[in-house]
Amino acid sequence: MHGLTALELARIQFGFTVSFHILFPAITIGLACFLAFLEARWLYTKDTVYRTLYQFWIKIFALNFGMGVVSGLVMAYEFGTNWSGFSQFAGSVTGPLLTYEVLTAFFLEAGFLGVMLFGWNRVGPGLHFFATVMVALGTMISSTWILASNSWMHTPAGYVVVAGKVVPTDWLEVIFNPSFPYRLTHMVIAALLSTALFVAASSAWQLLHDRAVPAARKMLSMALWMVLIAAPIQAVVGDAHGLNTLEHQPAKIAAMEGHWNTAARDDKGGFPLIVFGIPDMEREETRYAIEIPRLGSLILTHSLDGQIRGLKDFPREDRPNATVLFFTFRVMVGLGVAMILFGLLGWVLRRNGALYRSKAFLRLAVVMGPAGLVALLAGWMTTEIGRQPWVVYGLLRTHDAVSAHAAGPVALSLALFVVIYFVCFGVGIRYMLKLASAGPAPDAHPHDEPSYGPGSVVPAAIAAASTPNPMAPHGQRES
Repeated sequence: MHGLTALELARIQFGFTVSFHILFPAITIGLACFLAFLEARWLYTKDTVYRTLYQFWIKIFALNFGMGVVSGLVMAYEFGTNWSGFSQFAGSVTGPLLTYEVLTAFFLEAGFLGVMLFGWNRVGPGLHFFATVMVALGTMISSTWILASNSWMHTPAGYVVVAGKVVPTDWLEVIFNPSFPYRLTHMVIAALLSTALFVAASSAWQLLHDRAVPAARKMLSMALWMVLIAAPIQAVVGDAHGLNTLEHQPAKIAAMEGHWNTAARDDKGGFPLIVFGIPDMEREETRYAIEIPRLGSLILTHSLDGQIRGLKDFPREDRPNATVLFFTFRVMVGLGVAMILFGLLGWVLRRNGALYRSKAFLRLAVVMGPAGLVALLAGWMTTEIGRQPWVVYGLLRTHDAVSAHAAGPVALSLALFVVIYFVCFGVGIRYMLKLASAGPAPDAHPHDEPSYGPGSVVPAAIAAASTPNPMAPHGQRES
């Protein structure tokens, strides 16, 4: 860390903690919806396979939820310790939005999570299903408020600046700012895809090792249907999101494409798509470029001769890092294409009756397991690094948002975070993967809880005393 400034260290620290944290809410959102679907199917069909799968995945959900809560709390403190300039400037917007998340999503999840985790044999099936749905709804509401806050930082609206501070004038414009619908939809679908690939990898691993075959087949089938449907939809949403970004953050698009000159480079008009290259910020060019003529215009403007502004149109101090964005964007898109092809391959094998017999496909499903989360991280980096050098786009620069710290204390806290995160969450992730690979126990009863119904030999007083305390989660944080 020698030679890094306090600003650079603070950015690295926040990026590190957010990158760790964002993985957990993504799986939480997807698993909560998956659990609600499993319980609905069990109530409708009475097929015990769905009940077995619910019992299996709720353990992983609880572990993932806990890690998401703990990792999310850290970032709230970082806003005050490392980014006091941002808090002073935009706290009147971001503070209430995060408060709304606590007042809605937090209390909803806190109220029903205990019933969901411990209430299978203590409440009726209808009430338990209602609790599961409320927890899933809570994760969606949490995402909504967090993405509203993050989107406002990219496309601020509904405000005036008074005495160097943001003052909201229209909360509907603040919440439903120009990029909010695209970011929310993109994030939720990414969470569903990440979870579906995680579920598919778990079930494929179990099938490769001949574990819990009926349950593993069922969840592999459901996961592949989700990938088949959601991956193409995500591509369409991503295209719409790109058009919105082109309108509001054109420098980000130019950096993502490695596009430097506004004038058409293609002899026939339009500009090419650079499939590969190395953007050079100093030389203001993309070296070793491999191009497809006019395809860049078609993708970004839906016209063969459309134009976008090149990076040279923007002052050097307003340009994001094209070298990083160029590659993070292509990682995200490349994995998105791989997901679409993976879903189609699964559909073809299903139609041919070979879905569960193809060892090669099952191994591919295991390999694709982390693809959704890797694409999510690459997309988040593209979004956030592409906003630089602004914290609030066009209003507050990053160097004006950082707290007045010396580099030493920030470096020390960063080193401690790295060690603690890898030790604590490394153990948690390893245990979660161990659970996922083990598979559901055949003929298991939900939560292995005893039934304290009529005729039970366990006295009512002992049953009441043995009831576990429900968990008390805190609001999760998305970025």
